[in-house]
Amino acid sequence: INKVSSALHTAVNNGTALLSWEELIASKKVAAKSSFIIVRPKLDYSRIRPAENAIDAVRNAVAAIQEPGLPAVKVWITGEVGLEDDELSGMSTGTFTASIFSVVLVLGILLLAYRSVFLTLATLITLALGMILCGAFAALAVKELNLISVAFAVSNIGLGVEYAIHFCLRYRDNLGHHIGRDKAIRGTLISTSPSLLLCAGTTAIGLYAFIPTDYKGVSELGLLAGTSLFICLFVTLTILPVLLKIIPVQLAHLPVPNDTGFIRLPEKLATFTLHYAKPIALVVGLLAIISSVLVTGVQTDFNPVNLRDPNTDSVIAFKHLIKDKDNTPMTLTILAQDENKAKALQQKLETLASVDKTVSLFDFLPADQDDKLAVIEEMALTLGLNLTNFPTLKADYDPIESIRHLIKTIDEVVPKKTDAKEINALISFKVELQAMLLELDTRQQASRRLFLDKVQSALLGTLPGVMNDLLTGLNAGAITLADLPPDISERWLSKDGWYRIQIFAKKDLNDLANLEAFINDVQSLAPETTDLPIMYWESMKAVVGAFEQAISIALITIALVLYGIRRNITDTLLIMTPLVLAGLFTMASTVITHTPINFANIIALPLLLGFGVDNGIHMVEKLRHSLSEKQNIYQSSTARAMFYGALTTSSSFAGLAFSPHQGIASMGLVITMGIFWIMTSTFVILPALSKLVLKQKS
Repeated sequence: INKVSSALHTAVNNGTALLSWEELIASKKVAAKSSFIIVRPKLDYSRIRPAENAIDAVRNAVAAIQEPGLPAVKVWITGEVGLEDDELSGMSTGTFTASIFSVVLVLGILLLAYRSVFLTLATLITLALGMILCGAFAALAVKELNLISVAFAVSNIGLGVEYAIHFCLRYRDNLGHHIGRDKAIRGTLISTSPSLLLCAGTTAIGLYAFIPTDYKGVSELGLLAGTSLFICLFVTLTILPVLLKIIPVQLAHLPVPNDTGFIRLPEKLATFTLHYAKPIALVVGLLAIISSVLVTGVQTDFNPVNLRDPNTDSVIAFKHLIKDKDNTPMTLTILAQDENKAKALQQKLETLASVDKTVSLFDFLPADQDDKLAVIEEMALTLGLNLTNFPTLKADYDPIESIRHLIKTIDEVVPKKTDAKEINALISFKVELQAMLLELDTRQQASRRLFLDKVQSALLGTLPGVMNDLLTGLNAGAITLADLPPDISERWLSKDGWYRIQIFAKKDLNDLANLEAFINDVQSLAPETTDLPIMYWESMKAVVGAFEQAISIALITIALVLYGIRRNITDTLLIMTPLVLAGLFTMASTVITHTPINFANIIALPLLLGFGVDNGIHMVEKLRHSLSEKQNIYQSSTARAMFYGALTTSSSFAGLAFSPHQGIASMGLVITMGIFWIMTSTFVILPALSKLVLKQKS
């Protein structure tokens, strides 16, 4: 009654209303407040966002149906195309802002390191040229980049700028000793080339260890990142000296290191690390033990949807669908060879704790058909509906007498009612009927007719369609598999007799723990299970496995190469120390910060591998000659280059941690944490351990 009253009130007051007779007749509340529209858009690959025109067309259509007086319509666009379009749009806005922040920060750090605009400009030109050449090599070598292999650009930026900083700071120091430009460039080449070649060689060997892995993206990443090191080094040792010879750098513009302000803290740090070597070693040992325990809790997020901006419509809608047990896209699929096996497998699957239900072709057939057909036959006899079509609405009917009779009936019924809700509903209905009579009295004949047609359409417009559907339903007969539409049958039964079984989870699969349990539970019964969650799961396992294999090979290979070159097991172990400790502490940090390893941040590992090896080589070489509390090991251009190289790289990626794209943000966070631990291991832990080890040996 309340729904009828509401529709009548809206119509009488010149609003637009349409009473749903389907909701009135149904024994249960009709839950279909939302519907799905499957759209296949035309994609324009000449645009940065290929689906932009199609999505704009959908949104324009939505805006067109938002008429005054009608309920608001909320349309969510999701699916593969919607998710990718929102990702491209978000990356071009939020990531652009983060990139601008990073560029400004890096420029500031380079200017602080060099105290020269010209050296900063030379470094940026060298880095840009190196990136262009590396991009050209990638186009020739692999042609197409994927989510993993594209990360070679990350290591290219980080290690490329480090080489340039080493060269420029040594060049600046040489100029500071009042020698000519040509001699300064020549001296810089002679002094930096061996260590840079060793760094590039060992790091490249480690990255080339990624090539034999089975996962294509990881293999290509190793090839591109390893070769890019040599390209960046080549540009640094050939193009950068030419730029330094051309640009007008004057000695006056290059203050000696004592004027840089970089002395006081390093002096204190040098004294601290060497004087308190034993306590530092004990603390590091304790942290290593704690971190070893923490890394057992490292989580992997294999759902790529979680890498996207969670505030976009497509992601919100997709996660909303995942929560809907009946319409979730995160289901599992199994194929059964025949009807008997399909039915038996369905029964077993539905006993699993994580499974809510299963669907197969047989579920499209009504259960208990004989009983239901008997009920339908009884309904037809009771209703006496022998019509083939429900009568149309009368066009010239005058309802005034009927309305008055209905008001009188309400007056007679209300005193007999005891339920307050029913009484209020009937009184409200009576008020609306009286308002309709008043409205009819004020109108002329022509206007009355239009008004009555409007009210009749509002109250009875959907009735003929609903009744015709009911009449059709009363003529139902038994349904077999052969009666199902071909487009349904073909989805669930293959031409060679394989039955598809779709499995729905009981819990919310936005929770990775629930998703993992669901997959493991079903695979324990049917290992051949497939579908979207399995693809995500297996892809992540393949990537993690490939990285574990590659890093293990890389560590062993780098250690062997270092030992072969230095012929000293102590030096080899000391060089590897920052890399191993930083890796351990970084993984422990991901547990503490609740940052799971995903498809985006795992690609930070090659960059951290390169930094760890390079810094270890540089620092051990320096410690061999400056292992004394009276000597400032951090005053050299090598130490300053390591510091500023790490600072520029971490700054360039720290800005990404604020990107709305969750994958990019997590990559920026992991790189920043990794570089922090590499620098801590290199500048604090390694000198302390070196004093203990090297002093004992000497």
